[in-house]
Amino acid sequence: MFRRLPRLLVTVALACSVGLHWSLLQSVAWTTMLVGNLQFLTISEAVQRTFDGKHPCALCKAVAEGKKSEKKSETVLSLKKFDGLNQAVAILFSPPASFSAVEARAIFLKSFVQAPPTPPPRVA
Repeated sequence: MFRRLPRLLVTVALACSVGLHWSLLQSVAWTTMLVGNLQFLTISEAVQRTFDGKHPCALCKAVAEGKKSEKKSETVLSLKKFDGLNQAVAILFSPPASFSAVEARAIFLKSFVQAPPTPPPRVA
């Protein structure tokens, strides 16, 4: 349970940051409206009344206001020029003065040549 909790929290935070919570609330509102309309209307009339937009419930109105206020609160970020380095920096790469090639086989076999320690080490 505790291993999955951070993933769940990150998923919920990501979903809320892209606005999926409004879609979830709107779905709950439509389901509630449809169930309420089915109590006194036929199925086709209830579906039409639920989704026509002329008869919103309190939750639909709250979701619409929430979406509007969320869009209004978004501010335009002004881009500022970063004046960290005004000079061009030249980076020069030069080869080493001496270079000796070592065969891979020699390194690999050298590790097998050494004998194990005698007597074997004791576990503390």
